[in-house]
Amino acid sequence: MIEFLHSDKLTDDEKYIRQTVFVDEQGFAEEFDDTDSRAVHIVMYSDKHPVGCCRLYQSDNGFHIGRLAVLKPYRGKSFGEKIMLEAEKTAKSLGADSITLSAQVRASGFYEKLGYIKYGDIYLDEFCEHIAMKKTLKALS
Repeated sequence: MIEFLHSDKLTDDEKYIRQTVFVDEQGFAEEFDDTDSRAVHIVMYSDKHPVGCCRLYQSDNGFHIGRLAVLKPYRGKSFGEKIMLEAEKTAKSLGADSITLSAQVRASGFYEKLGYIKYGDIYLDEFCEHIAMKKTLKALS
């Protein structure tokens, strides 16, 4: 059974997921930041086990999804897509008509399959190439 937890605070499950994926696996040094204090945190559970997460927040440029992470045993099972769709639904309910994200270049194909379009130049975040992406959200049905 799939469930989502929405929180205005960083949860222990989300900290674990992000630490495991971004710090332990990918080697990022700076994982947690001030944006966490103003974000909606979304954690996905499968049969009560934390699977993945993301955060959603407003910036000067509108709504932004960040820190999408899925634990290794759950990858390749469409959990990332489900988390993204939940974040988009949440953004839409908060009044968003579009959403942006900063994708690792190696993961940009995943976002393109979900309707995101690249814009701007590739840039480095720590040691990893990233690209900005944007999607116009459709009306909720």
